[in-house]
Amino acid sequence: MRMTSVLLGRVLVLLWVSTAWAEVLVQPEFDVKKFSGLWYVVAMVSDCKVYLDKKDHLLMSTSAVTATGEGNLRVHMEFPGAGGCNRMDAEYLKVGSEGHFRVPALGYLDVRVVDTDYSSFAVIYIYKELEGALSTVVQLYSRTQEASPQAQKAFQDFYPTVGLAHDMMVMLPKSDACSSVGKEAP
Repeated sequence: MRMTSVLLGRVLVLLWVSTAWAEVLVQPEFDVKKFSGLWYVVAMVSDCKVYLDKKDHLLMSTSAVTATGEGNLRVHMEFPGAGGCNRMDAEYLKVGSEGHFRVPALGYLDVRVVDTDYSSFAVIYIYKELEGALSTVVQLYSRTQEASPQAQKAFQDFYPTVGLAHDMMVMLPKSDACSSVGKEAP
């Protein structure tokens, strides 16, 4: 009986996760080439415990994005840390439709470009696993360090639809820790 309950619980979790992913739409007619270039991560919201413990100390980071011929994205990230500028490279692997990715190296099970105008902002949805826990992240990308009112509205309208609350959100302060390098897509 116990084994049946555990198995049923796992099946229900998988069904819920599949349904949650299916409800998050991708930018129609997403264009990886237009999406390439430098983006500032100007705001974030997440239910990840690690994020919630550190969100008030996070600073603005950058992602330099390059499209590959296969529809994947090569992303060079730079984010300020206690010891200066931290750098990381990752390959966002296309899954099905354009604008839908996974990033196994980072534990990102599902990444979707939800909304973008390519020239000023993008709203990115991430469903990830960190330290054995599943969590949802939404990031606001901007081509400049100041997100437009339109960008902020798109971000603020979207994240509640995936169950994230306003008190989980942070507008990231600017930082000069990573200002000297990585300002163009590799």
